[in-house]
Amino acid sequence: MKAYVFPGQGAQYPGMGKDLYENSAEAKALFEKANDILGFDITKIMFEGDVEDLKQTKVTQPAIFLHSVLLAKTMKEFAPDMVAGHSLGEFSALVANGTLTFEDGLKLVSQRAMAMQKACELEPSTMAAIVGLEDAVVEEVCASIDDVVVPANYNCPGQLVISGSEAGIDKACAALTEKGAKRALKLVVGGAFHSPLMEPAREELAAAIEATTFSTPVCPVYQNVNAQPVSDPAVIKENLIAQLTAPVKWTQIVQNMIADGATSFTEIGPGKVLQGLVKKVDRNMETIGVNAFEA
Repeated sequence: MKAYVFPGQGAQYPGMGKDLYENSAEAKALFEKANDILGFDITKIMFEGDVEDLKQTKVTQPAIFLHSVLLAKTMKEFAPDMVAGHSLGEFSALVANGTLTFEDGLKLVSQRAMAMQKACELEPSTMAAIVGLEDAVVEEVCASIDDVVVPANYNCPGQLVISGSEAGIDKACAALTEKGAKRALKLVVGGAFHSPLMEPAREELAAAIEATTFSTPVCPVYQNVNAQPVSDPAVIKENLIAQLTAPVKWTQIVQNMIADGATSFTEIGPGKVLQGLVKKVDRNMETIGVNAFEA
């Protein structure tokens, strides 16, 4: 069984998607449509912008979504048995398996980016990667701190990203280092994604998701909030709304996909992060990367 996975924020790079635009008439038409939907020339930023230009949340999230979705649409053989996406990547997965149309997916991603940006500006907040500790130890330390700090991304065994207020993250990093973490590294991010501090963004995005048509997908999506395969459009909606303030259970998603019969994982979109995380769960699993147009 083939599992297809889609990357999240942080995988962007200058020039991303340009080969798709130049080699596929379908991709070119959808890129142009994206410029109209977004109300700005995202293709120019993707193809000609620098690292700083691509870092803006309102650009980053639609750019990664476009790159991933258009790669999937132009692949010669795209027949997923199961899909999943890391955080933002869940929206790409939902277009790839037919739950969302391209247009609706892009609109939701754009609204998500704007809502998250606003939430980040309300309170200084950040995230940190914790390496080399059991999940339970990280969870226990987070729960013991009197500022907002929670587990945010269960990336692979021994790697958990935490999210919260600046003070909360500083206290947690100090405590986790004392507990023996190999690394407790603050990340260069806009704010505390997948934490209670994203509640204003969750409320704003909930209204947009509720107003969008979700169709029955061609294959299940393993969702971030529960790591379970879901095909019911109503349940997919609920889980997608909860995603902004809940942790990304990526380790559990990969474990469940393998338990359910996945024989290979294909990462569609920029970067190779998810292939690496799959290997950390099962080093013998076949992983494939699709990040450029296939002639």
